[in-house]
Amino acid sequence: MPFNRRTFFQLSACSSLSLASANVDWFAEGSGVSEQTNLNSSVNYRLGLAAYSLRKHFKFFKGQPQPTNGLQEFDMFSFIDYCAAHQCAAELTSYFFPPNADREYFLKLKRHAFLSGVPIVGTAIGNNFTLPDKTKLEKEIRLAKQWIDRAAIMGANHIRFFAGTKRQIEANPNALTSAITSLKRCAEHASRLGVFIGVENHGQLTANQVVAIVEGVDSPWLGVNLDTGNFISETPYQDLKQCAPLAVNVQYKVKMKQPSGEKIAVDMTSVSQLLTESKYKGHIVLEYEEENPLENIPNVLTQMRKVFNGR
Repeated sequence: MPFNRRTFFQLSACSSLSLASANVDWFAEGSGVSEQTNLNSSVNYRLGLAAYSLRKHFKFFKGQPQPTNGLQEFDMFSFIDYCAAHQCAAELTSYFFPPNADREYFLKLKRHAFLSGVPIVGTAIGNNFTLPDKTKLEKEIRLAKQWIDRAAIMGANHIRFFAGTKRQIEANPNALTSAITSLKRCAEHASRLGVFIGVENHGQLTANQVVAIVEGVDSPWLGVNLDTGNFISETPYQDLKQCAPLAVNVQYKVKMKQPSGEKIAVDMTSVSQLLTESKYKGHIVLEYEEENPLENIPNVLTQMRKVFNGR
């Protein structure tokens, strides 16, 4: 049997049955072990927070200083402290690292997170693998591999990638092949370091396009980074359900955009149900994109614990 993405997830699903009774919540209050289990599921999801949620509070953005305009300022160390205070894992989005971050910096960050009791659940980049310019595309691949290396140094088991955009795929018959080929090269690199790549349903990609990309790469180290707010369609929950069996990470947003442009609330219960049905057992990372994140994130995390984990 070839060891590809499909066989890997089949084997993972079988082995996880032996762990079904070990519903240990890393961030339970009190003794550290959850006394309640989710009555709707055999798994307690590990919750995390994406640094992107505090994007206006960071002192750097994509290598450049950014004004915080009087907001409370954060760097990656204080963001980890924030995650520790709210008992969740941390996704360290690449945009907000200082431009001079080196191996020593990433190791210090790893040490700080460990001593703070905060798992670094992943990192994220903003690449585009459907660029028609080959020189620019190679630059994107080099940067992606660099961040896979950095994820490994930090002990992050997952890195979020974009594949490209729906518009570029539909406009250029070679764009889908370009995305798949580029992701294959990155997946080969990631596999040697034990880092998962999650391809996000970003850039208005359809569910069919996301599935085609992941199945085209066919790597046991690459799946979907399932973003609950990114399918702009008449049937977003059907789209999420279609991609959920391929998910290696879930990004939870509180709002989704409709084709009309109107933003509506994401139905957390529906998301919980489709994840249960797909037998997803990984992390759910909150990416809060609305106003007043410091005031609202704690309440959303509380709601997520109740809905996803029955706490």
